[in-house]
Amino acid sequence: MATITVNGEKQEVALPITVSGLIKQNNVAEPEMVSVQVNEEFVEREDFDTKTFNDGDTVDFLYFMGGGCR
Repeated sequence: MATITVNGEKQEVALPITVSGLIKQNNVAEPEMVSVQVNEEFVEREDFDTKTFNDGDTVDFLYFMGGGCR
C-alpha cells in the first residue's frame, strides 16, 4: 500500500495503479471531462492508461468551467 494525496486528502492505494484506475476508484464524475495533475504536472489524456503513481504523489482532478456574463 502507498499513501497519495488526492484533491488535498490522503488516500491509501494499492500500487501499481494508473490514472484511469484512480479515476474509477474515486468515482470521478464525468471522467471524460476531467484533467489530471500529478505533482503539479498535467498528464496527457492518452497517458491515463499507462501513467502510474508513486508513494507520496499529489494528484488533483480538475474541471475547467467556461462562463461569461449575461
